[in-house]
Amino acid sequence: MSIAIALPTIETAAPDLDDLLSEEKIGPRDGAGKTVVVAMSGGVDSATTALIMRERGYRVVGMNLRLFSPSDPEHAVNPCCGIPAMDDARATCALIGVPFYAVNMETEFGEAVVNRFVDEYAAGRTPNPCLECNRHVKFRHLVHRAKLLGADCLATGHYARIVPGDPARGEPHRLFRAVDGRKDQSYVLHTMTQEQLGFVRFPLGQLTKPEVRTLARAFGLPVAEKAESQEICFVGKGSYADFVAKRRPDVTVPGEIVDAAGTVLGEHRGLVHHTIGQRKGIDVPHRQPRPLYVLKLEPTQNRLVVGSRAEATARQLTAEAVAMTDGSWPADPFACDAVVRYRGTPFPADVRLGPEGSGEATVAFTGEERPIAAPGQAVVFYRGDEVLGGGTIRHVDCEADS
Repeated sequence: MSIAIALPTIETAAPDLDDLLSEEKIGPRDGAGKTVVVAMSGGVDSATTALIMRERGYRVVGMNLRLFSPSDPEHAVNPCCGIPAMDDARATCALIGVPFYAVNMETEFGEAVVNRFVDEYAAGRTPNPCLECNRHVKFRHLVHRAKLLGADCLATGHYARIVPGDPARGEPHRLFRAVDGRKDQSYVLHTMTQEQLGFVRFPLGQLTKPEVRTLARAFGLPVAEKAESQEICFVGKGSYADFVAKRRPDVTVPGEIVDAAGTVLGEHRGLVHHTIGQRKGIDVPHRQPRPLYVLKLEPTQNRLVVGSRAEATARQLTAEAVAMTDGSWPADPFACDAVVRYRGTPFPADVRLGPEGSGEATVAFTGEERPIAAPGQAVVFYRGDEVLGGGTIRHVDCEADS
């Protein structure tokens, strides 16, 4: 049974909250007679999302996903996804007087996110677990469950903006970066389909993180001062390499460190400890004339290939599982800004899509400055702040290959 507690309203809140509670900031007050399921992680962002949707007039249902909650001490401090986070989400829902449901999705999360994370690193690739969680758990399973409850929409605490379109008139829904560039999460949301963009709401997209905390404090939310969760929530206190190594001990076998010509420079202590573009932690015994960067991981030979930063720079890359946000598949090449890391620098590029249905693309970087990119990462296409689409990097052609 939910606990209804009197909270500040727009009329009784401090005057400086009027702007934060304006429709320009939180979205239209269009919730009368509608139900929204809010994904409650137990943090301040999702708690404030529930509060905002209530202020917009929706009947709010809080739903927490139990994704990863092992009992070992290393993961007991897991700031999201586990039982402590569920308790924080329940407390927020009790305070604002909305029903709360907890859903155990550890199996789905383990298969789609954790196992993939381990397998990709073992294969010498660089995965993004947050992207896979959004793709396979939050915007597939959670959307499905929200619809089963008869909800009109799903709201999450992601920092991004959706501009609704009218698909019946050929106007697609559009995805944009958040106003707060330091918190923007559009990179890991590029896989969202038109159907998902039409059903999902991101009420924090026009707010900055300090503004979100201001709202949480003003309304007395129990998680108002809760610290940020770590980027890879399921890794725990240790490093990602330790996490992978416990599940795949073979990735810790020592092997050769070589340069692009194959000259042996030293020995690595396991490929799992290295990622493409890495500069620190390369164990070469003799001083080199220039800093060394990881160029490639070669799991079949268990070799680490290193070289200069110039050699690590990407000329072009090929991507798979590519989709365009508006559902189109342009036949002609198009120019855009390509981003290859979470909140990374945009680089000018020309994109040529493969045959329709192939899900493939070739991305050629056209500027003087070019990125270091790794297979397994996402490449996301932007035009200004708008997300055009993206895919998963399959292969990178570096300057070292030319």
